[in-house]
Amino acid sequence: MLFERLINTTLALLLLVSFVSCSDDEPATQLITVKLTDAPADYEEVNVDIREIYVNLGDEGDDSGWYELSGVNQGIYDLIELSNGIDTTLVTERIPAGDISQVRLVLGNENSVQIDGIEYALSTPSGQQSGVKINLNETFDEGIPYIIVLDFDAARSVVEAGSSGKYNLKPVIRATAEAAGGAIAGNIQPVEANSIVYAIMGEDTVTSTPSSESGDYLLPYLPAGNYTVGIEPNDAFESARIPDISVTEGNLTEVDTVFLTPTE
Repeated sequence: MLFERLINTTLALLLLVSFVSCSDDEPATQLITVKLTDAPADYEEVNVDIREIYVNLGDEGDDSGWYELSGVNQGIYDLIELSNGIDTTLVTERIPAGDISQVRLVLGNENSVQIDGIEYALSTPSGQQSGVKINLNETFDEGIPYIIVLDFDAARSVVEAGSSGKYNLKPVIRATAEAAGGAIAGNIQPVEANSIVYAIMGEDTVTSTPSSESGDYLLPYLPAGNYTVGIEPNDAFESARIPDISVTEGNLTEVDTVFLTPTE
């Protein structure tokens, strides 16, 4: 149920996309959204100070593969408010397509826990100052939107330091990923038609430009559903439509090559 709700929320945002261009020179990318949620814990508040998020595009332990996500919604998040299926979005960004082995969550110093109305500072071990590394090991395909959920276990992450009323934060986090839509790919000939191709579902449209060399096109980040693909070439060719194309979660739907008819 959690992932169904997460996916529906993200798809509502993706439906606002009205133009996506493709270029022969642009590298393959993927759209990811990172969300934060928590398992229930017997505390009044567990506040964590989110500062930075990185993904490792290399292998585990390969420090050269870390990629910093920009536009993170920095702030202090009460994990107790994010339990029982509630989540919040930390960042949405388009990054290079491929494998993600790990996620690294960097916390600030304003972490605290509230017990019986008293707030205690949470100390973070020095070894985690550079960030908490969470294994993921998922492959992300070009043109498919994904949601990465960081499931914080507050009950196991807050550790009392002896009997002195001091507490440490030793984050226990599980990362999972789920596709939140699909994509359509195909080819239009001849390339001299300089076509514009678009996918339509209801009143929502995503547009792309085929490669000027091969005629290949990609219509990415599409919510699941049935689409009509429309092709608008220059005046020397007739327009074309391909109805009833099904897009499913996490899949690339390939359609047959379209050969445009010259105008008379």
